[in-house]
Amino acid sequence: MISGQQNSQWGFFAVLAAAFLWGTTGTAATFAPSLNPLAIGAVAMGGGGLLQALLARSSIVQYWQHIIRHKALLAVGVVSVAIYPLAFYSSMHYAGITVGTVVSIGTAPLFTALLERVFDGKKLSMLWFISFVFGVVGVLFLSVGEAHGSAAATEPALKTLGIGLGLLAGLTYSLYSWIAKKLMQNGIAAKAAMGMIFGLGALILLPSLYFSGGNVLAQNINIAVLAYMMLIPMFIGYLLFGYGLKHIPASRAITLTLFEPLVAALLAILLVGEQLAPIGWLGMGLIFVCLALLSKAE
Repeated sequence: MISGQQNSQWGFFAVLAAAFLWGTTGTAATFAPSLNPLAIGAVAMGGGGLLQALLARSSIVQYWQHIIRHKALLAVGVVSVAIYPLAFYSSMHYAGITVGTVVSIGTAPLFTALLERVFDGKKLSMLWFISFVFGVVGVLFLSVGEAHGSAAATEPALKTLGIGLGLLAGLTYSLYSWIAKKLMQNGIAAKAAMGMIFGLGALILLPSLYFSGGNVLAQNINIAVLAYMMLIPMFIGYLLFGYGLKHIPASRAITLTLFEPLVAALLAILLVGEQLAPIGWLGMGLIFVCLALLSKAE
C-alpha cells in the first residue's frame, strides 16, 4: 500500500512534470509566428479541455450526482478556465512579456494561499512563505533577464490594463485549481472534477476562435503546433496537474508551477537561440531554491 507521504511525493513530481510541459508552449509557438496568441490559448486549453472531458466521461457519469451538488463552485471554476488563457495572453500583449508573466504567474500562488486561508482555514507555513518569496523574485529576475532585448508596452494606460489582466489571470488560475481541489476533497474523483471544469470551460473558450482564429488552418505548421499544445501541455499536462492536486495542497501545487517560466527560458536559450542576462541566471537559481524548499514543505 502506498503511504500518504509517498502519494505526496508523487503528487509533487506530477505537478513539476506538468509545469515542465507547460514551459514548452512558448518555444512551440515560435514555430507558428503568424498565430494569434488568443487563438493559441483557445485551441490549446479548449481542445485539451474537451479531450479531458471525453476521457473522463464514464467517471463524470458515475459522480454526476455529487458534481451537481456543487454546481456553484463548478460554475466559478468553468468561467475561470475560460478567462485565464485570454487574460494571460492579453496581459503579456498590453504590459509586455516581463510584466505580464511576473504578475500572472507570480500572484497565482498568493491568491491560492489566500483562498485556502479564508475558505479552508488553512494556516500558511513559514517554509511555504519563504519558498514563495524566492520563487516570485526568481521569476521576476528571470523575466527581466529574458526581456533585456525585447520591446514592451510603454503607454501607461496600456501597461495598467495589462497589469490588471495579469492579476485577473493569476486569480482565475488559482480559482480553478482551488475549486478542483475542493471538488476532490468532497469525494469527486480527480478525473471527473478536472474533466467537468475543463470540458465546460472549453465550450466557452472555443467560440472565441471566431474572432481570433482566422488563420489557424492557413499553414500546416499552425495545425501541428496547435495539435502539440492541445495534446501534450494542455491534455497530458493537466492530467498530471489533476493527479498532483489530489495529493498536495493547491497552494503548494500552484507555487510549484513557478518551474514553468524556468523551463520556458531554458528551452528558448537552447532551441531558439535567445540569450539571458546574468540577472536571469540568478533568477533561475532562486527558482531552484524555491522548489527545493517546497520539496520539504508539508
